[in-house]
Amino acid sequence: MGLVAVILISTLFGGLLYYLAAKRGCNKQFWLIMGILFGPFALPFIFLGKKKER
Repeated sequence: MGLVAVILISTLFGGLLYYLAAKRGCNKQFWLIMGILFGPFALPFIFLGKKKER
């Protein structure tokens, strides 16, 4: 049951960071991987980076 929870949380944060990266104009694939690997610990770093101008 614990492994299922870890996989679910990793997937959730991967999707969240992918969405935020798309909104901010960042590399979506990079942030997807960071979200899966580091989970909630990667979340503050996407906000610390600069937004790309469109």
